[in-house]
Amino acid sequence: MTARIIDGKAIAAELRAGLAARVAAIAAAGERVPGLAVVLVGEDPASQVYVGSKVRQTTEIGMRSIEHRLPAETTEAELLALVARLNTDPEIDGILVQLPLPKAINADKVIEAIDPAKDVDGFHPVNVGRLATGGRALVPCTPRGAMRLVKSVGTALSGLHAVIVGRSNIVGKPMAQLLLAEDCTVTIAHSRTRDLPALCRTADILVAAVGRPALIGAAHVKPGAIVIDVGINRVPGADGRSRLVGDVDFAAVRSVAGAITPVPGGVGPMTIACLLENTLDAHAARRG
Repeated sequence: MTARIIDGKAIAAELRAGLAARVAAIAAAGERVPGLAVVLVGEDPASQVYVGSKVRQTTEIGMRSIEHRLPAETTEAELLALVARLNTDPEIDGILVQLPLPKAINADKVIEAIDPAKDVDGFHPVNVGRLATGGRALVPCTPRGAMRLVKSVGTALSGLHAVIVGRSNIVGKPMAQLLLAEDCTVTIAHSRTRDLPALCRTADILVAAVGRPALIGAAHVKPGAIVIDVGINRVPGADGRSRLVGDVDFAAVRSVAGAITPVPGGVGPMTIACLLENTLDAHAARRG
């Protein structure tokens, strides 16, 4: 068996095209297009790359992008004051504060200060609670994108067993809620789970989200399973340059799984596309 590769780049491009059409229709009706404010504190190289990609893709689909690049010396009070201004700005539909923040700033405090209606990262406790209780919520972008990839396979999800390896607030826990909403039976595994390979082999849907290169091998995978690799890890390449790999040993698992996401080119492209979708949804909700 050779697994079908789930092409996250193609699916993300299709999603962005649909979002661009929706934004164009809003503009054609003479209405204000959605606005996304992105706040970056400091000069973390990876964060600068992520923010650059978010800004570029926001403008490419016709939405308004507002950048706030602040020095690393920015105080928590100054950042909270900026968030408060963005909360009340009628031109802003989505607020994203890029993580990680400098150690002197309490990230949880900043996240909780964002208006839940503009929390396009889906991290605010109000959105977390709504997701957990089946309410209308802005969903964290990576799990939202991962669910699109699961559904793209075309398998009926009701009654399937899903195992999520990783219990983070950003991916593992919200992914579990989304799978439960599709009537899956969900198990969350973590660093204290006993006999992880045996548990993973019971999964019809296996989601790896722990940040450990090639943790999931062929022995972890049930034949024909859908495998979603959320991990993004940099490891030394044969040429001395670093390369990106996931939490799944792609070559080994592809011979067992029914469908699998690659790294790069799987979940990664979906994250920004779903950020844009969240912003458009927030704009629609604010318009009523």
